[in-house]
Amino acid sequence: MNSVEKQPDAWQPLEETVPADLFRAEVRAWAQRIGVEPREVHIRPMKRKWASCSARGRLTFDVDLLRQPADKRAEVIVHELLHLKIPNHGPVFRVLMKAYLEKSQAKRFY
Repeated sequence: MNSVEKQPDAWQPLEETVPADLFRAEVRAWAQRIGVEPREVHIRPMKRKWASCSARGRLTFDVDLLRQPADKRAEVIVHELLHLKIPNHGPVFRVLMKAYLEKSQAKRFY
């Protein structure tokens, strides 16, 4: 995700922060749904973006993402996992992003 989308948030109580283990479980669940297997999943402070994906399948997520709402976490997780299949942000990538996220949101409301 590009740095323009990352903006500092106000302080949030600890109980509103997702534990790292739960976040990793979210990543595994999305990976299974998408049909990919990241080699490594790391969580660490990042200065300019929410996450990154290496060509070797290493995903790194910003620790601040643990304090974001579920929809934002899903958006970033799906974005990075899709890069394991599609290395660019072309039309196929955008269609898949939309399809996975809309399907996920529809499940919550119906």
